[in-house]
Amino acid sequence: MSKDLITLPHDGLRERSKRVGYVDETVKKLIADMEKATLEWEASREHEVGVALAAVQINVHKRVVIIRNNFDNKADKTFQVFINPEIVKYDGEIKEEFEGCLSVKDVYGKVPRYNRVKVKAKDLQGKDVRITAEGFLARVFQHEIDHTNGIVFVDRIKDNPESFYRLSKSGKIEELADEQREEIFSILW
Repeated sequence: MSKDLITLPHDGLRERSKRVGYVDETVKKLIADMEKATLEWEASREHEVGVALAAVQINVHKRVVIIRNNFDNKADKTFQVFINPEIVKYDGEIKEEFEGCLSVKDVYGKVPRYNRVKVKAKDLQGKDVRITAEGFLARVFQHEIDHTNGIVFVDRIKDNPESFYRLSKSGKIEELADEQREEIFSILW
């Protein structure tokens, strides 16, 4: 039985995750549950792709993140695993671009993020991994590592209501009317 995704306003999303000491069968099962939850979510969404997931999003507070190997190919259902990921350097310009989240249904936001980051983590075998990520991958790392710290992307833009958007039934990202914004804010906080 796989674990279900949790969504805002669930308090678990705003809790910090704990470091993983070593990779055992429990962690391997967690990763399988994360992959399954991501793909099940994706199968239920006509216009979205499950790009990445942090363990906290299935209510397990361990510093584990999975990131899809190919963002542009929904048929590629493979993920790379990052254990205890942390950003060791932020670099480049800060850009505002759209982000969505499996744990924030139908809401998108224009979130400012660095265009380049250096990340260190462990892989599934416990070996050190160091990555310099740019563009969308850098954004994904920042988003997912935020999750491990109890931060959801909407927390980064809550003081800027014009940064919130909604995904329409046709798959387009649309601006929110004031009453929609009030409704969403009452759910998110």
